[in-house]
Amino acid sequence: MPPPAWRISFAIAARHRALSSVRPQFRFYTTEALKPSIALRRTKTVAKYTGLLCLSTVVGVLTIGVGILAHDAFTYNERHVDRVPVNPLALHPERGGPKNLPIARILVGDEEDEEAKSLAIKPRLVIVGGGWGAMGVIQTLSPGDYHVTVVATDTYTTFTPLLPSAAVGTVSVRSLVEPIRKVIARLHGHFVQGKAVDIVMSERLLEVETTSPDGTKTNLYIPYDKIVIAVGSSSSTHGVPGLENCFQLKTIADAQAIRRRITDNFEAASLPTTTPEERKRLLSFVVCGGGPTGVETAAEIYDFCQEDIAKYFPKICREEVSIHVVQSREHILNTYSEAISKFAEDKFKRDQVDLIILARVAAVTPTHVLYTVKNAEGKTKQYSIPTNFVLWSTGIAMNPFTARVSSLLPNQAHKKAIEVDAHLRVKGAPLGEVYAVGDCSTIETSLLSHFLQLVEESDKDKNGKIDFGEWEDMVVRIKKRVPMAEDHLVKVKELFQLYDSDADDSLSLNELLKLLEEIGNRITSLPATAQVSAQQGKYLGKKLHKLAKASQSMEQDPKTAATGTDKQAATNMRVPADEAVSGPFKYLHLGSLAYLGNAAVFDFGKYSFVGGLIAMYAWRSVYWNEQVSARTRALLMIDWIVRGIWGRDLSRI
Repeated sequence: MPPPAWRISFAIAARHRALSSVRPQFRFYTTEALKPSIALRRTKTVAKYTGLLCLSTVVGVLTIGVGILAHDAFTYNERHVDRVPVNPLALHPERGGPKNLPIARILVGDEEDEEAKSLAIKPRLVIVGGGWGAMGVIQTLSPGDYHVTVVATDTYTTFTPLLPSAAVGTVSVRSLVEPIRKVIARLHGHFVQGKAVDIVMSERLLEVETTSPDGTKTNLYIPYDKIVIAVGSSSSTHGVPGLENCFQLKTIADAQAIRRRITDNFEAASLPTTTPEERKRLLSFVVCGGGPTGVETAAEIYDFCQEDIAKYFPKICREEVSIHVVQSREHILNTYSEAISKFAEDKFKRDQVDLIILARVAAVTPTHVLYTVKNAEGKTKQYSIPTNFVLWSTGIAMNPFTARVSSLLPNQAHKKAIEVDAHLRVKGAPLGEVYAVGDCSTIETSLLSHFLQLVEESDKDKNGKIDFGEWEDMVVRIKKRVPMAEDHLVKVKELFQLYDSDADDSLSLNELLKLLEEIGNRITSLPATAQVSAQQGKYLGKKLHKLAKASQSMEQDPKTAATGTDKQAATNMRVPADEAVSGPFKYLHLGSLAYLGNAAVFDFGKYSFVGGLIAMYAWRSVYWNEQVSARTRALLMIDWIVRGIWGRDLSRI
């Protein structure tokens, strides 16, 4: 029989009272009695991870120390070099050529080991210059392709886009250079420090002027089978008198000279004996040219004044600084998009950088810059800026060696560079022997020089007229010869109808001549930028590698073997043409960028990007990635960190 309901209710109530009397004691035990144990466990955990961190730090330091010791143990040891074989002709070369000069057919290092001996019999590739184009060729060649010799006036290659930063101490000049000998070591190449002054194409000899430590100049010939001219360009004077009073910014020496002048100006302006008028002149900085180099230099000088001069020099120096940019056109950075030019101009206006547009420099004196501006009435008025610093950065002109090469060839009419075809072969030079890349060259844009050959190849029925089918065939041939005409040959049918003035469904030779002439006039030459030079160098290096491999495979084919007097002729026949291994050079624009003082701009054609700190770090990332070696990347990163923490180096060195 189940218990009564009242008994069940009484039992539940009694149990509830018992639990209620116990619960407070249980709560007191969990919150108060366990607090010391929780704190103890947390202390042990912190101590554990702190100990592990300290231990890992100690282990890391010891590992690095042991690594450095091991490196030093294997690096700093005695290396004895005895009885290195040297060919007597390398020390006493034979003489010859038009000027009866020593001919360096055998170099000092050609027989020092077995690898050098195997390369000594390879085709001779001579690269003149050590800039972006030359480095592009070197980086894309493979070891064993050629017997490589680099001729350059400097023993190093320079990362030129950061020269404005080096001019004010933002980065060290050591972070922008890489020794050429280290770059060509991968190819087991040779380096000759000298200046190319002449070339004898009939005998394939390059004349080089060398200078000994005592200043004595000696000329010699370096023979070649293929030669790449990559000597860059000089600054255009535009006939302006007094440019000897200006600085340029093309080399490390230029950046160092600019840095010394800027430092000297601020130190002299800080002296108590300097008059107010002289102080204003010393602190006036004039940049002639509104291109990327001029704009970036003006921005770097502004940053230098804002971040370092204001902190370490008398404040009157910062107050009286004036920066002037003289531009002959309506906008600065005129090769960039309109939005970027507008952003740069607004940035300079906010920074109180004096932008003088539509002005032409008339003369530069030791104390003033004279420039002229046309007023609304069309009258020219001359102005003067007192200054002790002028940077000339307007246009390019031929390098002396480039001018010499151009003068030797009959069909070189360009005034600023050597004209090359779409395969970067110098026009008028022996085919497949002389190439030119970078600022010293320009790819042909005229179609008229190919007129007769195009007509002969495309006029199938030989009636002296080009019908639409023949015109389509001609368009394909034009794109192969002059790839830069491709953008102007999109609407093939419309062009044909537009110039078919007599509406006879064919182009007469006069109509075709006018059509090709106007298309050639529309083609714009590639800009003289590091990006163009690098792409041309890499393209040419890959093509030369393919030519070397194709030539070696032909020589190994027993069916093409030759003996006796016919061997050289057979070898020449076996060398493939450029067109057989590679298509014409096509430039791919990857965008333009410029630094504007803690801000940067990017121009990608249809798209543009402007901004402050984020854009500046993107600009740094691009330039950091484009460095020649890991060494310069590390040095550049260290420079930026040092500048951010401790500021720029204010010394005159």
